[in-house]
Amino acid sequence: MSTEFLQVVGHRLEYEVIRAPGADTGTENRPVLVFLHEGLGSLAMWKAFPRAVVDATGCDALVYSRYGHGKSARLAEPRAADYMHREALEALPELLAALGIARPVLIGHSDGASIALIYAGARRPVRGLVLLAPHVFVEDLTVASIARVKTAFETTDISSKLARYHDDAVGTFWGWNDIWLSPAFRAWNIEEYLPFIDVPTLLVQGEDDEYGTLAQIESIARHVKGPVEKVVLARCGHSPQVDQKAATLHAVSTFVVRQLEPELDRGR
Repeated sequence: MSTEFLQVVGHRLEYEVIRAPGADTGTENRPVLVFLHEGLGSLAMWKAFPRAVVDATGCDALVYSRYGHGKSARLAEPRAADYMHREALEALPELLAALGIARPVLIGHSDGASIALIYAGARRPVRGLVLLAPHVFVEDLTVASIARVKTAFETTDISSKLARYHDDAVGTFWGWNDIWLSPAFRAWNIEEYLPFIDVPTLLVQGEDDEYGTLAQIESIARHVKGPVEKVVLARCGHSPQVDQKAATLHAVSTFVVRQLEPELDRGR
């Protein structure tokens, strides 16, 4: 299916539904996999990873660009410290309702993983969570790395590289960078949502993640109520699906099939 657009919370968003092989014969009871991109991500920046997960699990997927990203509406105002809360509690529910998606598996990367946690922690219906390099609080390491990216953006050709994936690469970058470096954002913390999460959760993080330490996934594992699997990958930075694609694909697809086997069986 080609990229389409719809209005969500007053903004035009691009999205794509990826159908599993044999989608017309018995996949209706399988969960839809909803991919939530990182702070500088977009639909296109996931590249082939969503299709690979769809092919490995037999589940359909929804991939979309949030407001201010990709080919979605350009950001018209500075982001506030609660921008991930607004995405999780306002935009994502409206998007899923518009597309008729109930109880998805949320697959989030970085900011997208944090949005998935807020959504599930607000007791929205999900079948499972796959969290790649999630954040639940702000670390000094994260701020320092984002400050270095700011310098690089101002002195190198990063903007031209981002322009491959965003209609407004400059606006997308500053919308993300400005809020993360804002003093007001240092108090951002979503650990209060974790005790309300009782679904299976997969945590994937690289040992060399330049934007977060293992304290992030340890906090999640300690506070959520549902079963947790942790995968820590060597020679891997902040993007496991890029740095260790095969290992991440195996972990994600195995988790979906194993943890959700009872639901999948009903559709076979």
